[in-house]
Amino acid sequence: MQSTERKEHVRQLNEHVQLYFERDWFDELHDRAQRNGPWDDWTMFRLAEEAEQSGLIRSFDELQCLSHLPNLVPMDHQIDTAKKVLTEMRGRAILADEVGLGKTIEAGLILKEYMIRGLVRKVLILVPASLVLQWVRELNQKFGISAVAQKKEYMWAANDVVVASMDTAKRDPHRDIVLGLEYDMLIVDEAHKLKNKKTTNYQFINELRKKYCLLLTATPVQNDLKELYNLITLLKPGQLGGQGSFQANFVVDKRIPKNEEQLQHELSKVMIRNRRSDGNVNFTKRIVRNIPLQLSPEEQALYDGVTNFVRGRYEESGGDIGSILSLVTLQREVCSSRDAVFITLVNLFKKTEENSPLRAKIWELVELIRSIKANTKAEKVMELIGDIGEKVIIFTEYRASQEYLLQYLKDRKISAVPYRGGMNRGKKDWMMDLFRNRAQVLIATEAGGEGINLQFCHHMINFDLPWNPMRVEQRIGRVHRLGQQEDVKIYNLSTLGTIEEHILSLLHEKINMFELVIGELDTILERFEKKTSLESHLAKMILSSRSQEDIRRQLDELGSSFTVARSEVEQESQESMRLQSVLNAVGSPLHGQDHGAEEARP
Repeated sequence: MQSTERKEHVRQLNEHVQLYFERDWFDELHDRAQRNGPWDDWTMFRLAEEAEQSGLIRSFDELQCLSHLPNLVPMDHQIDTAKKVLTEMRGRAILADEVGLGKTIEAGLILKEYMIRGLVRKVLILVPASLVLQWVRELNQKFGISAVAQKKEYMWAANDVVVASMDTAKRDPHRDIVLGLEYDMLIVDEAHKLKNKKTTNYQFINELRKKYCLLLTATPVQNDLKELYNLITLLKPGQLGGQGSFQANFVVDKRIPKNEEQLQHELSKVMIRNRRSDGNVNFTKRIVRNIPLQLSPEEQALYDGVTNFVRGRYEESGGDIGSILSLVTLQREVCSSRDAVFITLVNLFKKTEENSPLRAKIWELVELIRSIKANTKAEKVMELIGDIGEKVIIFTEYRASQEYLLQYLKDRKISAVPYRGGMNRGKKDWMMDLFRNRAQVLIATEAGGEGINLQFCHHMINFDLPWNPMRVEQRIGRVHRLGQQEDVKIYNLSTLGTIEEHILSLLHEKINMFELVIGELDTILERFEKKTSLESHLAKMILSSRSQEDIRRQLDELGSSFTVARSEVEQESQESMRLQSVLNAVGSPLHGQDHGAEEARP
């Protein structure tokens, strides 16, 4: 009975449902068969096969992003770091390589890998303000990641990958917008600035909603194990337990750890530290050549006139260096070019009251400028460029000197391009491309030198020297960095019998800055400048001295003070040696031991 009912039901359905058979495929098959194609084309088959092969993922642990980076050849330690973050650390890690080993490249590899795997789309990258454009440029050019520098409020939500400074992000009205968004990945450069949990920076990062997080710092701990605890707690809350248990389990004194093997084991789960001493990275040499120059009689007369003018204002101020410091720039500008000091004098003349006797003195200096027909430094630059015969970057502190040099070299058939802070990003990139592919010389100002990488050039001329050793080091770091294949040759021009001669003596002989690594130099300067800035100290010393011998004596004293600061830093470094040994023992992916960290998949 049931069978009969089923048949009746099917009959009724057939009466109401009409069935059609699609025959087009057969007609198309028959047509192709008649034409014998296109499956008989072996080349097309091979192309299709290669396309399929290229899309296959044979191993989860292999980086898929490497085949998508035609403009980058990462080093082995950078690739291994990215793999370890991917496979062991669940996308949350402190990248603590020593200075110059490419933490930015490692972060870019990790970000690109997560994006290719479809795990990351919305990204926030917080870096020092001076490095925003560098990060944007590298992500775009090297990694093919469409990153933008944050400029307007709407950009936080409208763009997937935003690079901004910490100060901008945590400031109203941006703060509420940023905290209201959810980020797939957060990257923080110079993350050691988050070491104090009471700061607004720390609290802001802690409030951000993020799935994956990378903290980049060469100094995850400097003076206190608490700094390390705060960083790791920010990255992975609870990783080291509560602060009380951490103190009890791992701390003897603020710089002295205990249970070191256990601490290393815990650190290896969240931190990767590559070191230069591992031997997997080699840096080329720095070859420094100091070139003393004698000013022409006309240039020397201008320098002496400016020096007497500035010293007179200093004495009138009662020795108040703060009120006169800007005028010291006049002395430095004379050592650079007549064009630089001319602009400053004219501006000073305009600001001075018409009935002031200073006006006449300023104009006397302007008249002295008219008698100068040549530039001693520019002539030496021309000689050096001819001897070098390769690409050269020239650094100057002054825009007017930059313009003068551009015209001077152009008149002598030398191809040169400018690079300065006032240029927009597009023009900066254009100038860099011209220098890389066509021009022999790049003339950069101090502001323009921030965040540029010039490994394809290994000759650098300091046309004039900054007073701050860190700024000199930052200049050199544009060419002497990871990826540089040649020894870097640095030419320091200085004029005898001037303020420049003393600055070079301080930097090269007293401070020995060309022998220090940047991290060490930074720490020593911070200790040295607790009471007053180096610039103020130098200005006061030079203006209060009555003879060259007096200046040399005070320079010796300044050098001794710097040596004391250096000794203090070295002593503290020795005291914290056990702490550093714990960090270094965490090691790199190449050299560190596998402590059985949990194999995880993001």
